[in-house]
Amino acid sequence: MFRSIVVTALTSCLFVAHAAAEEDPVVIELFTSQGCSSCPPADRIMHDLASRDDVIGLALHVDYWDYIGWKDEYADPDHTLRQRAYAREAGRSMIYTPQMVINGQHDVVGAKSRELDRLIEAHSKAAPEASVTAIRTADEVTVDVTPVELPEDETYDVRIVQYSPMRHASIRRGELAGHELDYANVVETWQIAGQWDGIAPQTFSAQLSSDLPAVVLVQRADHGPIVAAARVK
Repeated sequence: MFRSIVVTALTSCLFVAHAAAEEDPVVIELFTSQGCSSCPPADRIMHDLASRDDVIGLALHVDYWDYIGWKDEYADPDHTLRQRAYAREAGRSMIYTPQMVINGQHDVVGAKSRELDRLIEAHSKAAPEASVTAIRTADEVTVDVTPVELPEDETYDVRIVQYSPMRHASIRRGELAGHELDYANVVETWQIAGQWDGIAPQTFSAQLSSDLPAVVLVQRADHGPIVAAARVK
């Protein structure tokens, strides 16, 4: 009887921990390139991140290494602009790959897994500032955002991101010539469903461009911190 109660309690605790991780995941954005010889270790870390419930991992391929002999087929100039915006927000003039940005606030060299784990743990323990849920019906997504403890006089972008869980590349030129590489959670499209004042609960809706999986990021305007995120269900 006692053992049964203990097992039930442990199962309940695990369920609560799993639910909490899904409700308030930490967003990790990896800026990477098929033309970057230092990127494969970070790309492998993204495979691990993609399997976790407590993390939303997104691979944003950039285009500024294309000139060295291989055009990254998943690169998007908007990803480079986003990385530059993060650098400006942090007071830096330089961008690099591989770089991981955690909840839009902290960054780490992409392959430094210990530092990354430390930052994930710190963000996981932080008090929530807002909550978001997202439901998909056919090609439409409905997003509900609710403030918890947000600063006043701020505006937040409600971003919807769609990604491919796995993409493969046969690289023929450049620093990684001859490599056959798989990439996890490759970002394909971004859109802003609307802007939120962070004061009262609000509902947004948007049309999805494909049947790819999607996530929602609630981010302070001008590439500030990500205050809430959720997978679209």
